[in-house]
Amino acid sequence: MKISRTSASELIDANCVHVNSREAARSYRVSFADKIKVSELPASDAEPELLAADYEIEIPILYEDQDLVVINKPAGVAAHSSVGWSGPNVISRLTQQGQRISTSGAAERQGIVQRLDVGTSGVMIIAKSEIAYSHLKQQFRDRTVKKIYLAIVQGYPDPANGTIDAPIGRHPGADYRFAVVAGGRPSITHYDTLEMYRYASLLRIELETGRTHQIRVHLAAVRHPCVGDLTYGADPTLADKLNLKRQWLHAAELGFIHPSSGEKMYFKAELPQDLVHAQELLSDVLV
Repeated sequence: MKISRTSASELIDANCVHVNSREAARSYRVSFADKIKVSELPASDAEPELLAADYEIEIPILYEDQDLVVINKPAGVAAHSSVGWSGPNVISRLTQQGQRISTSGAAERQGIVQRLDVGTSGVMIIAKSEIAYSHLKQQFRDRTVKKIYLAIVQGYPDPANGTIDAPIGRHPGADYRFAVVAGGRPSITHYDTLEMYRYASLLRIELETGRTHQIRVHLAAVRHPCVGDLTYGADPTLADKLNLKRQWLHAAELGFIHPSSGEKMYFKAELPQDLVHAQELLSDVLV
């Protein structure tokens, strides 16, 4: 198999490489008798019947300079192009809006240093220069990037504030889903309950790690899926009552060190209207 170092890293990060039936880590040194299995990258993180997106959608820019661009990603837009996803993606839209993107990274993911699920909105950073790509990637690997999310989940987590520490890997029965599994990659999610509604709770979530679908998988594992997240077991009746076509999950804040200046950068992304509307319905006890 002929593959670049960058592509190999992408495969490992996406849990596509297994050594002796366990998910591989970047630091693992292969031994003579090891059995290595490499799967294809998931076609897309878009689940079936996700909300339709406007192909002409404008990507709101929160900040930009010669090294990077910070956006408020709309729901219904993928981070990058992939097999199986025919909808809009961040890289294509930014390019059409006149942004120059770093050429580092796999061809279809150039400039991407983090990803948000198609159905998750919020603050996201994209590298424009090669030095920014390298430095930002390292900050994410070192877990020094501050990542704060807001989520409305079904029910009332007990305890109200806590940490979910459970390994995540591919779901054995669905290619596009992930699950808490033995031998999965270490995954840590911290949460605090901010408000309680009749059927649900608003959580502030801080990620210590950044696995695919991590928040959604962890919350579903403790039986409090994000409202509207039908892929991970949310109640479709409640989603319909709230006019919600995707999971109530928003990347609210992002903090990192600027790759060139060394300055601490911090950004917040406002809630989109569909999440505001659903929250208002819950707050008014109209469901």
